[in-house]
Amino acid sequence: MFKQYVSDLKNEFSGYNSKKLSQDVMAGLTVTAVALPLALAFGVSSGADAAAGLITAIIAGLVMSALAGASYQISGPTGAMSAVLISLVYNYGMQGVFIATLIAGIILLVAGVLKLGKLVSLIPAPVITGFTSGIAIIIAMGQIDNFFGVTSEGSSNIERIMSYGELGFNPNLYAVLFAMIVVGIMVFWPKKWNAKVPSSLVGIIVALCTSLVIKTDVATVGEIPKTLLPSVRLNFGDLSMNEMKNLISPAIVIAALGMIESLLCGASAGRMKGEKLNADQELVAQGLGNILIPFFGGVPATAAIARTSVAIKSGAQSRLTGIFHAVGLLASMFLLGGIMSRIPLSALAGVLMVTAWRMNEWESIRFIFRKKLKTAIAQFLITMVATVIFDLTTAILVGVVFSILFFVVRISDIEINLSNIDPARLAANGINVTYNHEKTKVIYLTGPVFFTTTEKINAEVETLENMDYVIFSMRGVPLVDTTGTQFFEEVCERLHMQGTKVLFAGVQPKVMDYMKRSGVVDNLGEASFFWSVEESLLAIDKKYLATA
Repeated sequence: MFKQYVSDLKNEFSGYNSKKLSQDVMAGLTVTAVALPLALAFGVSSGADAAAGLITAIIAGLVMSALAGASYQISGPTGAMSAVLISLVYNYGMQGVFIATLIAGIILLVAGVLKLGKLVSLIPAPVITGFTSGIAIIIAMGQIDNFFGVTSEGSSNIERIMSYGELGFNPNLYAVLFAMIVVGIMVFWPKKWNAKVPSSLVGIIVALCTSLVIKTDVATVGEIPKTLLPSVRLNFGDLSMNEMKNLISPAIVIAALGMIESLLCGASAGRMKGEKLNADQELVAQGLGNILIPFFGGVPATAAIARTSVAIKSGAQSRLTGIFHAVGLLASMFLLGGIMSRIPLSALAGVLMVTAWRMNEWESIRFIFRKKLKTAIAQFLITMVATVIFDLTTAILVGVVFSILFFVVRISDIEINLSNIDPARLAANGINVTYNHEKTKVIYLTGPVFFTTTEKINAEVETLENMDYVIFSMRGVPLVDTTGTQFFEEVCERLHMQGTKVLFAGVQPKVMDYMKRSGVVDNLGEASFFWSVEESLLAIDKKYLATA
């Protein structure tokens, strides 16, 4: 893996020059402008603070970008991860978050070393879409307090919303004003301007300036330390086996989400740039990054499609773009910390509300509903609801399990067509037969022959009477199980007792191999199997002429 990484670096920086360096610097600064408000917002929304989000983006940019599985990956705190952390912070505090992040990093590192990067490709697209929409709902629900300037109680978003009934819901109009300023600017900001100056950054600046003029008591971001080693961070002395055992489950959730987000981001961005992601190397990068981040007081990080796509569109040439973006954020921390500390939390909530809306894969959602793809719709809705109600790993498992069940139901059916032999049609195709095939039937099978389909085939076979030949056309049969092979033996024996000869045509290699191992071919004889229906008819004709 290390050799492959070194080889990828050589290819990436082959022909690298001052022009490409300047492109990386400019792309990095552009990504900084996009990442700054998001880092602050996701830090707050996770239940930590804005400083934790900023530190996460800086360390992730430096470490994960340098070790990434492609030149374009930009990592940092994300909305999906912040949705996971809310209940974790509530139940275990920041030290619990730090320890869970460390364990998740180790899991990701091991997954990369064991080359498990391809596992994500096994998750159906509608499940991913439903998962993303569920996360968007969680993010939006989690920002109601900050958006409206109200207070709720509870360990989950649903409990918090329900608590409004007891605590009351009295919006702070100034908080709503600042939130709506950000939402309005992000929604109506021209796309051509957004490429130069991100709408989220403009919205926060305008909301901040408005709040400084009005001078209200709306909650703000708070102090942003000018250090990468804040007082609240993980120390080796804080680690205990007992606490680590308690945090294994949330760590697995974080690791699973990190794997899914990072690899899906890499696959999507890879198509944009025309460069393939090394999935296993990316997992190693994500693992090492998340192992280090807790010791700097950060929260879990993953590759982020929003920042990555901005980097690509801004002309990023290499992984140095991610590193320059981290340096830009570091400079912002030291130079603008005092100003950023006064940003209203409701302004960041406005950023997250719009981000949550845009997270939804609307094109995919419209496609599956417009085309009325019932299975895909069910997968989407089940995963989305499970994501909101349960934890994210459970939601993915629920979505995958239901997808498997839907798939089994779909493939468990078989199409059966009975056909007579038309000598004129055969002659038109250059096949002339002498034998009268009035008592010959061809049974065309399309689908698997196993325990759920044999009864349906048998019902069709029982309708046949006084046949000389029955030919099973198996070219459309992709698999057969033990029940299927036993069924064919029983059918052949029953029809043989009625004076009917059974032949098989177009048996696929894998099916043929299984029928040989099951003894079906030995019992029926090699002479009963043919490449095609036409070949079997010619064999019948040849036998007829030999006995005539």
